[in-house]
Amino acid sequence: MGVSYQPDYTRKTDDLYDAYIFAQQHLLSRDNIRKAHRMLTKHILHETSQGTLRKGNMYVITEDGKIEYVAVSPDKVAAEMEKFYADLDTLLKTDISFQEIFFFASLLHLVFVKIHPFEDGNGRTARLLEKWFLAQKLGANAWFIESEKYYYSQHHLYYTNIRKLGLEYDFLDYTKALPFLQMLPQSLSVNNS
Repeated sequence: MGVSYQPDYTRKTDDLYDAYIFAQQHLLSRDNIRKAHRMLTKHILHETSQGTLRKGNMYVITEDGKIEYVAVSPDKVAAEMEKFYADLDTLLKTDISFQEIFFFASLLHLVFVKIHPFEDGNGRTARLLEKWFLAQKLGANAWFIESEKYYYSQHHLYYTNIRKLGLEYDFLDYTKALPFLQMLPQSLSVNNS
């Protein structure tokens, strides 16, 4: 699909770790999300694509080559991200309940993944964003919630629940989001080992 990858692709785990450390030391914001994306794609994407909104079409493809999802068209990415950041700013400034914090953390994760604003690293960024929001609202102990481990151990369910909303961005049905939104709170009560 014309995406230019860095040759040292194997260092992506270290980059993800660095992005999490960065997030723990900085407030959640538009600019810091972009910086974190740059960090976590350091060895995935070419430098010109790190932290930069995509300019091309984006399709999520299954292992057997079928289109699983068509993200928002490139001409609408910036506008959709403006809406996303406006909602994020509102949520960060609003006093919300414990349950609402988990609901909106999951919803931010899901909406970000569905916009798919970058060439790669969208899922990693969305999971980081979810945890970052929790930590900013609940405190530093939220970083210890093992949601990423749960999503990994339940990756088939994770992707199934994301797919439930539909095949194309313009026709997503968020009334079908509840199974995905329940996964974050389920990660608190499930033994992830």
